[in-house]
Amino acid sequence: MSLIKQITDKKINFEFNKEFINVFNKKINDNDTLFLDKTLKELHPADCADIIENLSPTNRTKLIELVVFNLDPEIFIELNESIQTEIFILLSTESIVNILKRLESDNALKIIENLDEKKKNTVLDKLPPKDRFLLEEGLSYPEDSAARIMQREFIATPSNWSVGQTIDYLRDNKDLPEEFLEIFIVDNNFKPIGTVPSSKVLRAPRESKMNSIMNEAQVLIPVNIDKEEVGRLFENYNLVSAGVVDKNNKLVGMITGDDVFTVLKEEAEEDVLRLAGVGDEVITDSILQKTKRRFNWLLLNLFTALLATWVISLFGATIEQMVALAFLMPIVASMGGNAGMQTLAVTIRALATKELSSGNFGKIVSKEFSIGILNGIIFAIISGVIIQVWFNEINLSILIASSMVLNMIAAGLFGILVPVTLKKFNIDPAIASSVFVTTITDIIGFLSFLGLGAYFFYN
Repeated sequence: MSLIKQITDKKINFEFNKEFINVFNKKINDNDTLFLDKTLKELHPADCADIIENLSPTNRTKLIELVVFNLDPEIFIELNESIQTEIFILLSTESIVNILKRLESDNALKIIENLDEKKKNTVLDKLPPKDRFLLEEGLSYPEDSAARIMQREFIATPSNWSVGQTIDYLRDNKDLPEEFLEIFIVDNNFKPIGTVPSSKVLRAPRESKMNSIMNEAQVLIPVNIDKEEVGRLFENYNLVSAGVVDKNNKLVGMITGDDVFTVLKEEAEEDVLRLAGVGDEVITDSILQKTKRRFNWLLLNLFTALLATWVISLFGATIEQMVALAFLMPIVASMGGNAGMQTLAVTIRALATKELSSGNFGKIVSKEFSIGILNGIIFAIISGVIIQVWFNEINLSILIASSMVLNMIAAGLFGILVPVTLKKFNIDPAIASSVFVTTITDIIGFLSFLGLGAYFFYN
């Protein structure tokens, strides 16, 4: 079987292996542009992007120099942001302009917003006036708004058009998007009044009026709405596309499901990074940039650790007289911290998806309180039995069981109260909650364990 045939077979389920990457690297070093062009044209843009990402920086640079003008522009969209930035530093202004002109407006905007300010302005100046206007308008909106992900190519027709007129328009107009699922019906002021699925247009008689077959119920997205909220709307209403309107309720674009999928993926990744205290860090950031981003978070952790240590120091005499307390107390704090993080993760998700509201807040808190009691009792019994077998000391077993119940209850309550409180003060709960929840469960764990220990053994 030839190598080209092997590559072609991988179009459906493309998996990289070292041998293939080595072959591709060799073809780059041999300046075999025929092979490179053919291979990259046969594969899906996402697979091409994966190939480029798996190349060494030197060969990646050489590949771009060899085939940049023959590359499908969609490949650049599929590249991860760090590699995309690296490549666009290498490309000339003319090459970037050529790529942007062949992309739909939403994808072109994704590229140009990642260019440095000087290169961005140079590229904009060299674009055709229509393309430049669309991109400059998109850049004028907030970075996390619906306008940044909307596609400005869409199909809208007057309500009094017939199906036949619409079909003729679709066939004759060369500036329409290549793919679309819905046709927007607008009034004289270009305000959307309904939508018609493209499949319905194909099945309806040519003489039927578009307003007679349109769906009046539609979800319209304000141009300034946060893109995370856009994702929630798509999920709630099972949308595949939706129109975007400006402050005057005029149709200015549309958002499709693939754009929303990307948003939801990015938001999920962002929340994970924030929970870890690394913000919007990317792999290409310098050592100093990474250190600076992580410093404040680690500093806050240091102060909270000192606070927990201070609580332990209050019971120094107790620990000296009962050494077993020193190596048993992390059990209680650790269990409480893990339980708190479980509740915290669920709460942050509920806040993000709007599932947690003032109407069900009391019920949710009561539920977490009950879960804390139940988990506390279960693990109190387990840990109490283990300690009894280990030390044969009933007071020590009762001590760890009691403090386990108290800390698990606290973990459940503060795992929900902390993020909700931060949300009320307009602080992103994904950023700060984990530090506060961990500190609270540590302090309550140490206080309950050492405080009860002082009572059990020295009274």
